[in-house]
Amino acid sequence: MKRDLKDQVNDIIRDEIQEVINQYVDETGKGFDGEELKVNIPQDEVDKLLKEYKKIKKKQKSNFGQIKKLGLLDKNGNPLN
Repeated sequence: MKRDLKDQVNDIIRDEIQEVINQYVDETGKGFDGEELKVNIPQDEVDKLLKEYKKIKKKQKSNFGQIKKLGLLDKNGNPLN
Protein backbone atom coordinates (compact mmCIF):
# COMPACT_ATOMS: atom_id res chain seq x y z
CA MET A 1 0.00 0.00 0.00
CA LYS A 2 2.77 2.44 0.95
CA ARG A 3 4.54 1.73 -2.35
CA ASP A 4 1.33 2.35 -4.30
CA LEU A 5 0.86 5.68 -2.53
CA LYS A 6 4.43 6.72 -3.37
CA ASP A 7 3.84 5.78 -7.00
CA GLN A 8 0.63 7.83 -7.06
CA VAL A 9 2.38 10.87 -5.57
CA ASN A 10 5.23 10.53 -8.06
CA ASP A 11 2.71 10.39 -10.91
CA ILE A 12 0.95 13.52 -9.63
CA ILE A 13 4.26 15.37 -9.35
CA ARG A 14 5.26 14.34 -12.87
CA ASP A 15 1.87 15.45 -14.21
CA GLU A 16 2.16 18.85 -12.50
CA ILE A 17 5.67 19.37 -13.85
CA GLN A 18 4.54 18.35 -17.33
CA GLU A 19 1.64 20.79 -17.16
CA VAL A 20 3.98 23.67 -16.28
CA ILE A 21 6.32 22.70 -19.11
CA ASN A 22 3.42 22.55 -21.56
CA GLN A 23 2.24 26.01 -20.48
CA TYR A 24 5.76 27.39 -20.94
CA VAL A 25 6.07 25.87 -24.40
CA ASP A 26 2.64 27.19 -25.41
CA GLU A 27 3.35 30.71 -24.12
CA THR A 28 6.88 31.06 -25.47
CA GLY A 29 6.61 28.92 -28.57
CA LYS A 30 9.87 27.23 -27.61
CA GLY A 31 10.15 23.48 -27.62
CA PHE A 32 12.73 20.82 -26.94
CA ASP A 33 13.05 19.46 -30.51
CA GLY A 34 12.31 15.88 -29.59
CA GLU A 35 14.61 15.86 -26.58
CA GLU A 36 13.23 14.30 -23.44
CA LEU A 37 13.26 16.39 -20.29
CA LYS A 38 14.24 14.46 -17.18
CA VAL A 39 13.61 15.78 -13.70
CA ASN A 40 14.94 14.28 -10.50
CA ILE A 41 12.85 14.81 -7.41
CA PRO A 42 14.56 14.07 -4.10
CA GLN A 43 12.95 11.21 -2.21
CA ASP A 44 12.84 13.27 0.99
CA GLU A 45 10.58 15.80 -0.76
CA VAL A 46 8.25 13.02 -1.87
CA ASP A 47 8.26 11.68 1.71
CA LYS A 48 7.33 15.15 3.04
CA LEU A 49 4.41 15.31 0.61
CA LEU A 50 3.27 11.84 1.64
CA LYS A 51 3.44 12.78 5.31
CA GLU A 52 1.38 15.93 4.73
CA TYR A 53 -1.11 14.00 2.58
CA LYS A 54 -1.55 11.35 5.27
CA LYS A 55 -2.04 14.03 7.94
CA ILE A 56 -4.76 15.72 5.88
CA LYS A 57 -6.53 12.42 5.19
CA LYS A 58 -6.34 11.46 8.88
CA LYS A 59 -7.98 14.77 9.85
CA GLN A 60 -10.69 14.28 7.24
CA LYS A 61 -11.49 10.79 8.55
CA SER A 62 -11.62 11.88 12.19
CA ASN A 63 -14.96 12.38 13.93
CA PHE A 64 -14.51 16.14 13.96
CA GLY A 65 -13.61 16.06 10.26
CA GLN A 66 -16.85 14.25 9.56
CA ILE A 67 -18.77 16.86 11.56
CA LYS A 68 -17.15 19.67 9.56
CA LYS A 69 -18.28 17.98 6.33
CA LEU A 70 -21.88 18.23 7.53
CA GLY A 71 -21.58 22.01 7.77
CA LEU A 72 -23.06 22.18 11.24
CA LEU A 73 -23.34 25.47 13.08
CA ASP A 74 -22.83 26.29 16.75
CA LYS A 75 -25.59 27.85 18.87
CA ASN A 76 -24.62 31.35 17.59
CA GLY A 77 -24.88 30.34 13.94
CA ASN A 78 -21.12 30.22 13.34
CA PRO A 79 -19.55 27.28 11.49
CA LEU A 80 -17.71 24.77 13.67
CA ASN A 81 -13.93 25.03 13.36
